[in-house]
Amino acid sequence: MRILIVDDNNTNLKLLTRLVKKIDRCEPVAFSSPDEVLSALPDLDFDVAIIDYQMPVYNGVELYTEIVRFEKYADVPVVFITADKDMTTRMAALNAGAIDFLTKPVNPVEFHARIQNIVSLAEARRQLADQAEWLRREVEKAVSELRLREQEIIERLTLAAGYKDPETSRHTLRVAAYSEAIARELGLPDQVCIDLKLAAPMHDIGKVAMPDTVMLKQGKLTESEYREMQSHAQIGSEILAKSHSSLLQLASEIAVSHHERWDGQGYPNRLAGDAIPLSGRIVCIADNFDALTTERPYKPAWSYERTVEHILGRSGTQFDPACVEAFERALPVIREIMEADRREQAELAAQKAALEPGRRLAAG
Repeated sequence: MRILIVDDNNTNLKLLTRLVKKIDRCEPVAFSSPDEVLSALPDLDFDVAIIDYQMPVYNGVELYTEIVRFEKYADVPVVFITADKDMTTRMAALNAGAIDFLTKPVNPVEFHARIQNIVSLAEARRQLADQAEWLRREVEKAVSELRLREQEIIERLTLAAGYKDPETSRHTLRVAAYSEAIARELGLPDQVCIDLKLAAPMHDIGKVAMPDTVMLKQGKLTESEYREMQSHAQIGSEILAKSHSSLLQLASEIAVSHHERWDGQGYPNRLAGDAIPLSGRIVCIADNFDALTTERPYKPAWSYERTVEHILGRSGTQFDPACVEAFERALPVIREIMEADRREQAELAAQKAALEPGRRLAAG
């Protein structure tokens, strides 16, 4: 326990230093002038301060007022030593933060008893602070573990949703990455952007309820099939809605709202404008961008340029104008995500092609 001692009288300073050394586990940190103390801040470490009241340039209260400008010293107990018994002096010290007084000449027995009590108080405060820090770390650890479990649940459900069609899995991951890029350009908090990336892959989870004749159909859907496909938004929301997980609740919100339109002509609830959750407005753009730039059974892939022009042109009708502006700012990141995914798919296709002759020989 380090005890700061400040006294401009050399004899008193030596006495106080000697008395502090007699207290168990205490180390004196002695200064003979306030200027020396101020020059050592904020690198000076101490747990209790003993300060003479009457000193030149700065009196004890003025010195302590300067010390506590540094947050690290705000809770340090301070004892003032004074020969002045005037109540005004003592009130000034109390207002500055004093917890005790010692009167000159200092009585060694009284000094030991008072300072020992204050040291015990400082130790108790330190232990309490350590326990609070330990508790904070434990809570943070528990929250982190819970978030990892939630993330694993989402990843497994996403994997299940794309089991029949591997391209669906890649689509959901690209949409998640695009959504995060747009959210960051909107200036959303970091944790919100991360949560959106984790929840967005679940936007089409309702398609698990779609029959294979609709999901895997080669060619354009009939009107009745299209209506049936539209039901996936509501079904996906219902699958996730009653979860206690904040991530799955966000995923439910995205599932039900990512096909709504800014002009109110979307589905399933024909919401318009700000009535559509922001998460759904963001994922709507990301989902459309990916759907247009990739080949589907019923259409070829559009070019990057044509897709961008299409989305920009539908600002204020299909898409939220603010989200479109964020999408436009995020295009360098979005294009890199798209191209990185295509490079990865090309590499996987090349590896598969290289293994195919061996498989044929093994089969023969």
